[in-house]
Amino acid sequence: MEQRTIYAEWRIGSLQETAQLAARLASKAVPGTVIALDGDLGAGKTTFSQAFAAAIGVPGIVNSPTFTIIKEYEGASMPFYHMDVYRISIEEADELGLDDYFFGSGVTLVEWATLIEELLPANRLELYIEHTGGEERLIRAKGIGEPYADWCDEWDKMGAMA
Repeated sequence: MEQRTIYAEWRIGSLQETAQLAARLASKAVPGTVIALDGDLGAGKTTFSQAFAAAIGVPGIVNSPTFTIIKEYEGASMPFYHMDVYRISIEEADELGLDDYFFGSGVTLVEWATLIEELLPANRLELYIEHTGGEERLIRAKGIGEPYADWCDEWDKMGAMA
């Protein structure tokens, strides 16, 4: 049976709007939430990740885990697992035991997620950030399965930043 998939997109004009969108997404997060984040270098993946982490109550600075691969943070409501899989192979990623994070007690955000797509849970929220000039971004969302398809459907009906 094919999973329900819904798309939504937002045009973001500033870093503040990126933080607002990240907070909107974070308000839906529950333990086991998986967000697959992609985009070109410098598109704003880490900025989005930092705003998302702040919105779930992660104190302090959240840096890209480019060389450590996975960083774990304690948020106010749940742990935040921040991954950057840009520098590892699919085989190396498979050896990391990612399912413990994906199906754990926190929310997982994976930067460069398409590089390990076959290891990601079937149900997930995929975000693609495209830099369109200055601080402007186009963020495309793809909600695969529940609850992510419902989220995208709701956001699409509400409009971009309503």
